Amino acid sequence: MAIYIDPPSWPGHGRMWSHLVSDVSYEELHAFAARIGAPERAFERDHYDVPSERYRAAVDAGAIEVGSKELVRRLTAAGLRRPKHAGAPRGVDP
Repeated sequence: MAIYIDPPSWPGHGRMWSHLVSDVSYEELHAFAARIGAPERAFERDHYDVPSERYRAAVDAGAIEVGSKELVRRLTAAGLRRPKHAGAPRGVDP
């Protein structure tokens, strides 16, 4: 039962981004994201995109820092991974 975040190493829109995931449920993930002020539009299939300037706030709020491969491993092990080709529409929970 944890929230994980990888380092801000994903470029996009002139910024660097992290991914925020839960190993329990999307409900836990959405609640955590709301607590740190992440907008709903930042939810992408199975994770939230978090800009580098918000990374420290997520960690300070309790997100556990892990590498990108470990983050995907934990998400997959929890049964919450939604690959692009098989995912539900953005923002829709199963």
